[in-house]
Amino acid sequence: MIYCVEDERNIRELLVYTLETTGFTAKGIVDGKELWDSLKKESPELILLDIMLPGEDGYSILEKLKNDVSTREIPVIMVTAKEAEFDKVRGLEAGADDYITKPFGMMEFVARVKAVLRRCGQKKNEDRMLQYQDLYLMIGRHEVRYKDVKIELTRKEFELLQYLLENKGMVMTRNQILCRIWGYDFDGETRTVDVHVRTLRQKLGDAGNYIETVRGVGYRIGG
Repeated sequence: MIYCVEDERNIRELLVYTLETTGFTAKGIVDGKELWDSLKKESPELILLDIMLPGEDGYSILEKLKNDVSTREIPVIMVTAKEAEFDKVRGLEAGADDYITKPFGMMEFVARVKAVLRRCGQKKNEDRMLQYQDLYLMIGRHEVRYKDVKIELTRKEFELLQYLLENKGMVMTRNQILCRIWGYDFDGETRTVDVHVRTLRQKLGDAGNYIETVRGVGYRIGG
């Protein structure tokens, strides 16, 4: 869902129409009050925010969004007729992820929306932390800790542990693991997986017991 906060009806409807015809779900919003009401019901993937709005202006709305822990991670693109460099800098320094000046072409508009979503999606994934009991895996930092002790893993061991944690409670077959971590199907011997699980358990110490062997099937964390 993308929220389009724009008081001019024609522009608002054009933005929503353009987004929906390119595969997005969008909702037109008239002002800050309607935005706050909508945020209570659903958190969007992105907010397109005009500056010149009735009542609360875009700068004030942006500041509140970035100061609220529940909304600060939502990417915001300022969409406005203000062309002055000062206005652009003010918006970007306040936390906007991009700034589009009216008038603009629809192809450029969609490209900018996709770029921000892609960039913010990558950042969100890099900042993600996976946990099972007192075992923590920080994706972006490529770091694993057990009871505050850092554990050094090879890239494949790290990816294997990440895959198991991402599918916590589910049994991952050896072939599924081979496809995900090594990138190929392997119909015969799956010794590679067993060897890496064994060394991963050894390095994790007591936390190695979290990796459960499901006989004849594969492995899981969190039964």
